[in-house]
Amino acid sequence: MPTVIKGIDIHKRYVMGKDNYVDALQGASLEVEEGEMVAVMGPSGSGKSTLLHILGCLDSLNKGEVWLEDRRVDTLRRGELANLRRNEVGFIFQTFNLVPSFTAIENVMLAAEYAGKGRREAREASRNALSLVGLSDRERHRPTELSGGQQQRVAIARALVNGPKVIFGDEPTGNLDSSSSAEIVEMMHQVNRDTRTTFLLVTHDPGVASTCHRVVHMLDGLVTNSH
Repeated sequence: MPTVIKGIDIHKRYVMGKDNYVDALQGASLEVEEGEMVAVMGPSGSGKSTLLHILGCLDSLNKGEVWLEDRRVDTLRRGELANLRRNEVGFIFQTFNLVPSFTAIENVMLAAEYAGKGRREAREASRNALSLVGLSDRERHRPTELSGGQQQRVAIARALVNGPKVIFGDEPTGNLDSSSSAEIVEMMHQVNRDTRTTFLLVTHDPGVASTCHRVVHMLDGLVTNSH
């Protein structure tokens, strides 16, 4: 399978003040193939989320390279990066980040319209995305009318709506109970099978990681092994 996302020798230093800094990444490298579902695990402070955010172009690096398919993306200009984030990658976070006053479909449509779709096209794409995550019958419900698991499904539909090559998840089940977590993981696997969308998930949950095709372990800002 072709490589869809690749990080090479990534270094990231956060400067906290004079002579005070944190080296979050110290030469981390990772390749993820198209259609893979990969979990990233490691202790707190190992660099998991930093690596995810850099690979997803949410954060910059100090040294190294990031490639999306056959294109180097860490050197793109700000406008090009914004366009990439809108159209080529998707993000799921521990907190669902839904607009409380918007219905499910309106929350998903936000991402579609932000990427340049007209209202009719955005609505159709959002209906399709909600159908993928099993929420066709909840599109007019607001977040307060949905369970935590259903809210995360809306967030995943929003990440899917523009047909990304990769979805990055930062503890996507961290706010859910074990039953809802299992449902969300199975749903992500179904989307992965149906659409061949690649998933890269940071998780502390061994149960979530065990369902993935591959688990990557990190320690002290480095990828230590993958199996």
